[in-house]
Amino acid sequence: MQEQILILDFGSQFTQLIARRVRELNVYCEIHPYNKIPEITPNIKGVILSGSPHSVRQDEPLNPDIAHIKGKLPLLGVCYGAQLLSHFYGGEVGKSSSREYGRANLSFVDASNDLFKGISSNSQVWMSHADTIISVPEHYKVVASTHDVKVAGYAIHGEQTWGIQFHPEVYHSLEGAHLLKNFVKDICGCNGTWTSDSFIDTTVAELKQKLGSDKVVLGLSGGVDSSVAAVLLHKAIGANLHCIFVDNGLLRKNEFENVLDSYKHMGLNVKGVNAKQLFYDALKGISDPEAKRKAIGKAFIDVFDDESKGITDAKWLGQGTIYPDVIESLSVNGPSATIKSHHNVGGLPDYMKLSVVEPLRSLFKDEVRRVGKALGIDDALIGRHPFPGPGLAIRILGDITPEKVQLLQDVDAIFIGSLKSAGLYDSVWQAGAILLPIQSVGVMGDERTYEKVVALRAVSSTDGMTADWCHLPYEFLAKVSNDIINKVKGVNRVVYDISSKPPATIEWE
Repeated sequence: MQEQILILDFGSQFTQLIARRVRELNVYCEIHPYNKIPEITPNIKGVILSGSPHSVRQDEPLNPDIAHIKGKLPLLGVCYGAQLLSHFYGGEVGKSSSREYGRANLSFVDASNDLFKGISSNSQVWMSHADTIISVPEHYKVVASTHDVKVAGYAIHGEQTWGIQFHPEVYHSLEGAHLLKNFVKDICGCNGTWTSDSFIDTTVAELKQKLGSDKVVLGLSGGVDSSVAAVLLHKAIGANLHCIFVDNGLLRKNEFENVLDSYKHMGLNVKGVNAKQLFYDALKGISDPEAKRKAIGKAFIDVFDDESKGITDAKWLGQGTIYPDVIESLSVNGPSATIKSHHNVGGLPDYMKLSVVEPLRSLFKDEVRRVGKALGIDDALIGRHPFPGPGLAIRILGDITPEKVQLLQDVDAIFIGSLKSAGLYDSVWQAGAILLPIQSVGVMGDERTYEKVVALRAVSSTDGMTADWCHLPYEFLAKVSNDIINKVKGVNRVVYDISSKPPATIEWE
């Protein structure tokens, strides 16, 4: 079995970053809710307790039974995790005199301690907590401090258990990656053999065993996730994979034809289905974002149900679900709130007699891209920007009509085409245009106009969990704005979105 680190999530916004840092060491890890601890199998080499917006001092604190972990496996508590391991074992946690948030520097480091080997005595760390550890139990030893926080790190005598009151996973903790390497590689003894090639070999073998000679129906979107999922499934079951690419009327301009053409060269069995009218009918008169997502999800299920009936003995529905989809859609990996629900990760309706297979469910987006490269998929497809599952429906604020879709397709084509011709496309994580539900006054020639407003959005990111707006050149934005207003009838104003995630999201709906 693949060696792994188990991360127990107490709801921190940084939990996914811990997973990413561990995976950067080529060590597989999984995030599980603090109250749904999986079976501790021999391949689990260590456990990390995440931070949390909660307090160990609240009336009903998050305090799982970890007696089968603590003292048995290497254990690292981060912020809330550190406070939990102190407060409930004889120490004292109290409210900080002032909220400890932001950059700090270690003023004391026990460099002889295994966790802090190679960490500088003045190393910069990132604090983010309202409580602080006032005292630790007698058999705990303080191994790191800052000027304001005496117990910035501790170790437990006789156990491979540590607690730290800073976040090593964020970039602001300059030697945080080194500390995590000390824990994962040296203390837990992980070999770091989880690579793209090993993932492919393991996944294909598991798919062969799981699927046997069963037939799988896979919905292709033309994006990275579904394409990589398709190639993995094809390697496992060959001709028993039946791919369907649905034109839901919400794709980019000419995307249906272009994507079908690109798949011809990949040896995949792909059928194109024109279902535009079905989706337009399902969306008619709906303006609420969540209602739009649900209508689209239901329509997709209906299309795939119909198409799968035409494939004799189809038993599985393949999906390109990735880890952020799981985290954001179902919130199964912690007590954080559900953010969106347009991904089909919640299972299928009872009437649809297909089971779900998701080869990429454990990967972040950049990991999917690395797997795609290792599979030999064309760089042009691997490098494509993410595109939302509901398509342009969530980039059209308000109700959906074919006329609005066509207008936005034309705007989007100019924007994306301009990014490519200017050599900016590959430096942007995701870009798109949003049609706003407002009109503005303009002047064209000698006439006043009262037409639509579009917003352009371009962000930089690693995996979509956080993002910042791209500082595109003013000259480029000016030209794109001019081209859109001159070439797309019905638009007289273009604005640029300069919001980061958080607090905003990448998409507007």
